[in-house]
Amino acid sequence: MTTLHEAIEVGVPAASGWEALRDIQRTHELFAGVLVASSVDGDIRTVTFANGTVVRERIIGVDDGLKRIAYTVLDRFEHHASSMQIEAIDHERCRFVWISDFLPGSRAETVGTLMSLGCGALKRALEER
Repeated sequence: MTTLHEAIEVGVPAASGWEALRDIQRTHELFAGVLVASSVDGDIRTVTFANGTVVRERIIGVDDGLKRIAYTVLDRFEHHASSMQIEAIDHERCRFVWISDFLPGSRAETVGTLMSLGCGALKRALEER
């Protein structure tokens, strides 16, 4: 199994970062430029990437206490488990942490690039609010 970990400091309070991240219906806005659309039906979120790829994700949990979302991609992987979390740094800054475990490992370059681009998109979206 391959594990990728990305983290980025964001210049907003953790409460603001979490408020945006937990709104799973507006994921495409938070990751604008990487995603162009998203929709939610029950616990299934469908996201459309800028290159036209459409992926279905099952939302496993939205934990307000931990400021953490867990999800799995239902397509394209033998196994996939990811989490996104907001951690407070101080009263004005937070850290966005994204961890993804998946098989096959041959997807590491693609997943890593998307995670890196996603972190940058989230930072821009939150700091420009």
